[in-house]
Amino acid sequence: MRIAVLVPAPDYPEPWCWAFDVEAAALVAAGAKVEPIAWTEADDLSRFDLVLPLVAWGYHLAFERWLQLLDRAESECWPLINPPALLRWSSDKAYLTELADAGVATVPTMAVEACCDADLDEARRSFDCESLVIKPPVSASATGTHRLGPRDDIPAESRRRPMIIQPLIEEISRTGEFSLMLFDGEFSHAVVKRPRSGDFRVQEHLGGVTLPSNAPPGAERLACQALAAAPAKATYARVDIIPDDEGTLRIMELELIEPALFLEHAPDGGAAFARAILSAAESVPKEPLSDR
Repeated sequence: MRIAVLVPAPDYPEPWCWAFDVEAAALVAAGAKVEPIAWTEADDLSRFDLVLPLVAWGYHLAFERWLQLLDRAESECWPLINPPALLRWSSDKAYLTELADAGVATVPTMAVEACCDADLDEARRSFDCESLVIKPPVSASATGTHRLGPRDDIPAESRRRPMIIQPLIEEISRTGEFSLMLFDGEFSHAVVKRPRSGDFRVQEHLGGVTLPSNAPPGAERLACQALAAAPAKATYARVDIIPDDEGTLRIMELELIEPALFLEHAPDGGAAFARAILSAAESVPKEPLSDR
C-alpha cells in the first residue's frame, strides 16, 4: 500500500514533522509505504494507492488553490481520504451553523459576510453576552482570531471581511478544550488543550499546553452526533469540544482535513488509526490516477 500524505508547501514557516512522523510511523507499522508530498505540488500522484491530506497545513493561506485541488481530486477520482466533499465542507467554519440547525450542541455561531459594528451588536443581543470572539471562517491555528470586549473596535484586518462571531466562553480558560480522536467513527483517545494564563487560545505556539485526558461524560456521544450530521463519512476525525459557562458540552470545531491526532497519546500507539485508513482503502477506486 503506497500512501501519499499531503504536507505543507516548502516555504511554510512552522514545523510540521512532529505531526507527520507519528502518523506515518503508525501507517508504516501496519505495512504501508508513506511519502510526504507538498499539497501545493501534488501534480502526479499516480504511483500512490491512497492520498491523505493529514498535514496539508497552510491551505487556508491559498484557499482558492486548495478548492481547485479538491475539485481536481473529485473530477479525477483520486483515492482521497477523507473524501473531497467532506474536506470542502469542513474548510469553512460556517458549517457550525449547519450543525446547530441539525440539533447538534455547538458554540453559538453567527456567520457574516462583511463584519461591522451592527453585526457585533446583533451577536451580543442574540448571545446575551458582552465579550465576543471573531475569527475568519477559513483559518487555522487561531490566525485572525480576536477577543472583543464591549468597547473594543473591530480590528482593521477583520472589518468588512467574512467572519465567524461567537460568544467568549470563559470556561475555556479554566477547563480548556477537549479533543477527541475518532477513527472510522470509533473513539480512540482524547487530549485536553489549555491556554496560558490570561488567554483563551489553546494553541501551543501561543503558550497553550496539550495533555492526555479522559473524554468528559457525554463527549463521545456528542462527537458521534456531530460527525453523523456531516455530509460524508469521516475515516479520521478530531472533534474539539468545550464546556460552556453553564457546563453544557458544545462542539467548537470538527477537524476533518489536517488535524494533529496526538497518536503519541493513543493507548494502542495509533493502530486503530492505521486500521481505519487501510480499511477505507478498500472502498476507493483501484485503477491508477493516470488512467482516469
